Amino acid sequence: MKDRRKKGKKNHQALKPLSPEAAVQLQAQVARVQEALASGQGPEEAKSAVTPRTDDLLWDLHLIASLSRIRHNAVPLILAALFGPSPDKERRKALKRALHLLKTRGVPVPEDILPREEAPAGSAAPAPQALAYVSPIFGNGERYVILEGPREFLGGNLLVVRLSDTAGFQECLLLSLKRRQREEFWKSFQEQGLSRFAQPPASYSVRLLEDAFELNPRREAATRYAAWRTAVWQHWGLPLAEEEMARRFPPLSEPEANLYLERARELARSDLFQSWLPSLEEIRPWVRKVREAEESPLILAEYQQRARYDQIVEEAVLALYPPESRALLGRRLLEMAYFLELIGRSEEARAAQAAGEDLKASVVSPLKRENPFLVGLVMYALRLGLEYDKQTEAQVSPDLVTATGKPLIIGR
Repeated sequence: MKDRRKKGKKNHQALKPLSPEAAVQLQAQVARVQEALASGQGPEEAKSAVTPRTDDLLWDLHLIASLSRIRHNAVPLILAALFGPSPDKERRKALKRALHLLKTRGVPVPEDILPREEAPAGSAAPAPQALAYVSPIFGNGERYVILEGPREFLGGNLLVVRLSDTAGFQECLLLSLKRRQREEFWKSFQEQGLSRFAQPPASYSVRLLEDAFELNPRREAATRYAAWRTAVWQHWGLPLAEEEMARRFPPLSEPEANLYLERARELARSDLFQSWLPSLEEIRPWVRKVREAEESPLILAEYQQRARYDQIVEEAVLALYPPESRALLGRRLLEMAYFLELIGRSEEARAAQAAGEDLKASVVSPLKRENPFLVGLVMYALRLGLEYDKQTEAQVSPDLVTATGKPLIIGR
């Protein structure tokens, strides 16, 4: 009997460990929650420091367990806001265990903090969940915002919007899809190379829709949204306040900003920034210059080759990204930083944050170095352009393609 009682007390098994990379990301997110609470921020601000993953049960269970170790009055509210609406049984069990643990440690837990799971016979069913998804931002400033909810909210279960941060609504469709059709809908994005969507707070998504609507409310797609606007506010919530939009990240210290700014050069190679690269036609004049320098009969020392290449890169950066475009690029990078944070890529998020803040504040001058993110885009586009040219020439006349000089891109 004693053995049985002991086993009953440890009825749930220990969690399977996260991968080392995920464990580091989780630790960093929980640390930011602790810092936010210690600085006097409220539950809503602290909640934005962590990212649940609807497609990763193990991550969410570890997140719940880690937050339950923080002895602060706001933690029950944060946990309830993050996981209270979840219909998943495992997450809900873990949430209840976490709230019980906090209560035993002296943290006050309101009795009505969670919605009731079972309604009495004859009473209304619990309110269905309203979800929101956002895509990454493409290089032209467009992205998708998708609101999902039961059909009684809008008359369909998916509101699909493609918006531009300069032109407003591009498309706005209300779809009514069954389960198999819904699976095919999401699969269609994957087939187009758009495999990652983030699930931000609904109020953030509504803010994006409202900003796009205000840019051009008379566009056909915007007038469609206007018909559902009140219902969107009712079920998905009011738009996130502008001051809250601006406080999505803790500020970087100067050493952190310098470190992450240099790392931003590598973002150009990320799968989420491929649409930000200059097109082949845009980069071609500078590809031509690099090839002319490579094929020159002049014998240059390595440092002279590097200096010539750096000069070509600087010319391309300034021509492709003139000063008047930098502030807009900076805002887009900060939005991408938030997206990266939402999907758990925190290091890339900090790099995008540093590069975005640098672009928003930058003044191009001979004494200031170019933004590393823009340099990275141009360098990667140049490399791809050179490879494309050489592969094309090799296919046309393989016997005539010979190397006439040393490659100008050295160790890049």
